[in-house]
Amino acid sequence: MKTLLWLVLFLIGLAGVALPAVYIHAASKLPQLETEFDLEKQLRHSIEGERMSLVAGTFDRSRSTAYKKPEFLHLPKDLVALYIAQLGCPTYFQTPREDGPKWAWRLFSMVAFGTEPPGDGRCERLLAVRLAVALGIQGALQQTVAANRLHSFLQKDQLIAYDLSALYFDRGVVGVEDAAFKIFGRELNTLQLPQLAELALTLPPHFMYADTAVCRNASLIRQNRDVLLSDLAGYKLVTEERARTAMSQPTVCR
Repeated sequence: MKTLLWLVLFLIGLAGVALPAVYIHAASKLPQLETEFDLEKQLRHSIEGERMSLVAGTFDRSRSTAYKKPEFLHLPKDLVALYIAQLGCPTYFQTPREDGPKWAWRLFSMVAFGTEPPGDGRCERLLAVRLAVALGIQGALQQTVAANRLHSFLQKDQLIAYDLSALYFDRGVVGVEDAAFKIFGRELNTLQLPQLAELALTLPPHFMYADTAVCRNASLIRQNRDVLLSDLAGYKLVTEERARTAMSQPTVCR
């Protein structure tokens, strides 16, 4: 019994030394991510380069290739509601930001066991990891360390705003505003609930941009759009009347 106790204490001590060392080693391989300015600078460099690759050698200057700092307040509320509902966190803004031991345990559980505890912290981690991927960071451990750094200076609304601004859809089409213009020929802030639900199909976890952009299988697009609207009403994020009215509208693909 005494031997077992010493073994347990030894393993705890070993973990206390090994885990920080592993974390520091992984962190040393990351780009600088200490502040929001670091994140914005790196996204601007990569996204503007990607957009320029589409217009290089052409005279198409219909839209700016500049990356603007994303502002959550400028996002349509219905799109945000659709997004968090489909990510499986409809109460995302009704629960406090996850921090401290709970957040640390979530990250450790994912790295060590491939699972994580329930709660809206799951979506916080998912959004932060997705941002790490958008920055070109590879490897589960490095992405987890990067997610932890990003989470340290981004609030819940900022995680969503930056994530939606950095989603890659197609060559030169980066961010939800680009996708909206490509599909509807209009700016994001002019879209109404029916169009926003259709746009939500192009976002994670559905990834139907290719089908929606070329109107492939219009009947399936409409069916899936209506499912998203029904889910939205079921989560009480819109009224049932608004959802039914939106379902009665045609899709851009007919």
